[in-house]
Amino acid sequence: MPPRRRIPVAAGREALAAWGRGGADRPTTAMAVRFSLEELAAIAPGRSLEVRVPPFGAVQCVEGSVHRRGTPPAVVEMSPETWLGLVTGVLTWDDAVASGAVDASGERSDLSGLLPLDLG
Repeated sequence: MPPRRRIPVAAGREALAAWGRGGADRPTTAMAVRFSLEELAAIAPGRSLEVRVPPFGAVQCVEGSVHRRGTPPAVVEMSPETWLGLVTGVLTWDDAVASGAVDASGERSDLSGLLPLDLG
């Protein structure tokens, strides 16, 4: 079953655009993060990886071993700024990992094949 969408597509895209223009306040940034996490879960359904972007959200995604309780077998965590940079293509996965801006562990924790998101 696909994840339930909570943020309307038009509102999510506008929040991402506002962040890209540098004019996003905290609620707009939160919406952009949550919307893009929903998009990631839609294009890579599953429960083997948890992507965390504190304090705004987290999502389980990517096919593989099923996670039911506790910490999933793979976790990726980063700041909202890093996440949105990756989502929009402003930042590459390799650069973010090399700089230490991304904390990634476990199998399937490499999101380079999924980012940036195609939101066109």
